[in-house]
Amino acid sequence: MTTSPESRPSLRPAAPTAGTTSAKAPFGTVPSVVGVHLYLEQEGQVLMGLRHPDSAYAGGSWHVPAGHCEAEAATACLVREAYEEAGLVIDPADAELVHTVHMVDRPDDPPRVQLFFRAHRWEGTPRLREPDKCVAWQWWSAKELPEPTVPYTRVAIEGIRAGRTYTELGWRR
Repeated sequence: MTTSPESRPSLRPAAPTAGTTSAKAPFGTVPSVVGVHLYLEQEGQVLMGLRHPDSAYAGGSWHVPAGHCEAEAATACLVREAYEEAGLVIDPADAELVHTVHMVDRPDDPPRVQLFFRAHRWEGTPRLREPDKCVAWQWWSAKELPEPTVPYTRVAIEGIRAGRTYTELGWRR
C-alpha cells in the first residue's frame, strides 16, 4: 500500500504490538475466558483430580489438572498449574495442544476456550498441593472415566482418544 505524506500521520496500527495486554477490546466484544488443562496419560490411564466438594465450580467432580490463564502464555499457565496443583514439573517443549473446547456454560456467562495439552514427559509424582481445591489424584482408564467427570473434560478426553482436535459446547445453532 502506498500513502501520500499527508495521510501518514493519521495511520494507526490496527492491533497492539505483539506481547502486550493493555489494549482494550472494541465496543461490543466479549472476551473469552481461557482455561488450560493437562492431559497426562500413561499405559491407558489418565490423571484426574477429585475437586473439593466446596469448590466454586464442579465440586465433587473429577477433572484433569487445570487453571485459568492469568495474563500469561498458555504453556506458561500449563507449567504453573501442573506444579501448583500436583507438584509436577513440565517443560513447555514437551507439551502438545491436543484438543480445544469452545463453550458457553450459561447464556449470561462469557464464552470459554478450554485448551488441553498432552505432556509427553514430566517429572514428579502427583501429590496434593492445594487440598482446598483437590482432595485426591488418581489414574483412571481413559476408556472408563469416573462419575461424575466434569462434562467438557469428558468430551475433550473422548475427542482426544478419537483423534478430534476441536469441540463446541453450549452454543445456539
